[in-house]
Amino acid sequence: MYQYTDFDRQFVKLRAAQHRDQLERWQKGQLSDEEFRPLRLQNGWYVQRYAPMLRVAVPYGEISAKQLSVLATIAKDFDQPEETLFAKAQAQQDLLPGKSPKLIKGYGHFTTRQNVQFNWIPLDKSADVMDLLATVDMHGIQTSGNCIRNITTDELAGVAVDEVVDSRPYAEILRQWSTLHPEFAFLPRKFKIAITGAKEDRAAIGWHDVGLQLVKNTNGEVGFKIWVGGGMGRTPIIGTLVREFLPWQQIMNYLEAVVRVYNRWGRRDNLYKARIKILVKAEGQRYIDEVEAEFDDVVNKDGGPHTISQAEFDRVAACFVEPPAPANTAASDQSKLQDPAFQRWLHQNVAPHKNPTLRAVSLSFKRLGLAPGDATAEQLEASAQLVAKYSRGEARVTHSQNLVLPWVPESQLFDLWQDAKALGLASPNIGLLNDMIACPGGDYCALANARAIPVAAAISERYQDIDELDDLGPIDLHISGCINSCGHHHSGHIGILGVDKDGKEWYQVTLGGSDGSTLSGTAGPGKVVGPSFSAAEVPGVIEAVLNKYLELRAPTNNGRAEYFVETLRRVGQEPFKLEANAARHTDPVDPVTA
Repeated sequence: MYQYTDFDRQFVKLRAAQHRDQLERWQKGQLSDEEFRPLRLQNGWYVQRYAPMLRVAVPYGEISAKQLSVLATIAKDFDQPEETLFAKAQAQQDLLPGKSPKLIKGYGHFTTRQNVQFNWIPLDKSADVMDLLATVDMHGIQTSGNCIRNITTDELAGVAVDEVVDSRPYAEILRQWSTLHPEFAFLPRKFKIAITGAKEDRAAIGWHDVGLQLVKNTNGEVGFKIWVGGGMGRTPIIGTLVREFLPWQQIMNYLEAVVRVYNRWGRRDNLYKARIKILVKAEGQRYIDEVEAEFDDVVNKDGGPHTISQAEFDRVAACFVEPPAPANTAASDQSKLQDPAFQRWLHQNVAPHKNPTLRAVSLSFKRLGLAPGDATAEQLEASAQLVAKYSRGEARVTHSQNLVLPWVPESQLFDLWQDAKALGLASPNIGLLNDMIACPGGDYCALANARAIPVAAAISERYQDIDELDDLGPIDLHISGCINSCGHHHSGHIGILGVDKDGKEWYQVTLGGSDGSTLSGTAGPGKVVGPSFSAAEVPGVIEAVLNKYLELRAPTNNGRAEYFVETLRRVGQEPFKLEANAARHTDPVDPVTA
């Protein structure tokens, strides 16, 4: 993974010192709340429903064992609200209708943007936390605000067997270019870039403001296919392909043109029309032509100031070679390898690797009692130890809110499974129904219209039988607590969106969304199956939809049963829509309030 230079470290430490000065001035009353707000947001410090929330940047999801250990320390020592505040928040939570897991503290949360969040750190401790993060080259810079946010990529970058080009060096170069870029610090709205270098799109690039796919032309030269104008929210749009092939050296110059035109033309008078997707949809070819003209000016008039030199690329790329193997990697007891539970875990949670002696292993952070993506301080520290022991000190935070260990020797898989199982992180459910994505929703977020966690918990409780999950096959279930779509409900095979109706929580259910992966098909939003459902009805509606799938699915040409999304494509929405709406008010017991 990328190794910070002395300049990088000094930069992060100075930013932490700057925040401490701003914090102290705010505490003394020399900065008003309104003056302090944009300053703290620039470093990832939000104020949510009950308390501050910190978003820590994990560039393109790559994280070290040492960094995980520091995150564990932050969860243990700093994610600890004053008891009166916590008791008040819990009391307010208890007044809400429906059953929700108790609020917890002392934990981190893996996000769909490959970052980590904390929900309870008091603002007066924020400078201490930033200093601690800086000791392991971490920060919260540009995890908030109308700027270029964390650049995400495929969690299997550098190890996937279908990879054409490793996307990580390019992601790192773009991170450095975009960090504190003076022209792009105050864009009309936040701006998100995703990049992949594999044949399989595991980065959902079509759903981003800019999606980048590394490809090779017929001469073997590396370049980018570029999509612009994707996004979720209240207007889900898939990006427009604007370039079939751009030489890799020019990617920053081209993105400079893309964002510069957006900065000039983007709507600043209407928050709901400020994203680049609205501009691209409204202007169409005119926007693309303006970008091309701007790019020509950048390259020919300005001399291409951001052209990537081979020397700079080589410097960065040198950080992304396979880490050295430890001196001793003792093999597991071969006699135990036929354990059926181990074999199931191998099938579901272990991916093949470029290096045939290695595997990429997913630890599952989807378990009862905790929201999807939540990790307690103890689990963070234990994960750090697993990463150090089995994955050469490196892991990846995934888009699906899990943790991947990308450098695990095949000979140590059984031992890793045993250790992960003891921590509750070895559920063989990766890609299955209860490996769901969910945002924190109304339990924590001030923007949410409804809670996501209790709905996720109710569905998870219903679907715990691993044989049943296996039989249902791969299903992407995504839950968002509001139209901002942090739970990516639009791209779920089954999507659930929390909405507000006269101050009460209701939920829309969509079917057939896709993130653009091979299984899901062409990226696109799901379709709503009918009027909104109450929280009490949602688990029964999901069960009805899945039962209809089991009734309708057919064998494929290779003999296996159709997957859910395949059956949905073949028969259409109507049978599922009828079944979902027939499930209204049919549950004798409310699984959310029982």
